[in-house]
Amino acid sequence: GVPVLLAFTFFMGLMLSRLIGTVLGLSNGAGLIMTAFTGTGLIFFGMATLSTVIKRDLSSMGKFLFIGMIMVLVAGIANIFLQSSALMITLSVLTIGIFSAFILYDLKRIENGEETNYITATLGIYLSLYNVFQSLLSLLGIFGGNDD
Repeated sequence: GVPVLLAFTFFMGLMLSRLIGTVLGLSNGAGLIMTAFTGTGLIFFGMATLSTVIKRDLSSMGKFLFIGMIMVLVAGIANIFLQSSALMITLSVLTIGIFSAFILYDLKRIENGEETNYITATLGIYLSLYNVFQSLLSLLGIFGGNDD
């Protein structure tokens, strides 16, 4: 499973390269990428801290998060045809919220011993971090990019 996980992360990195290349084309692109990286790290640190502090069982969150993820996915596919900037911004904000909650949910499951397969645990957290980073970078590129 580890070679497949590594191949998958390589493929996802290739998928992210177009967005990173576009943002790097902006005059403050490197700073925006570092800001998105720092924001993703802070979100992860916050969710990891919260997962160790919270004593509640968060297993019921999984269904709601999955439904939210499917709704964002369907809206994203619809936006391919609609080409709405407002919907893209809304989806990016929702994606950050949903996948931040997914990080909390996954870390709590690992902490409680509910997730015993380290490959699926790694994949779940990686996908959440990937989506948070990608959405943060999209928002920063839209609102903070300079074309100078």
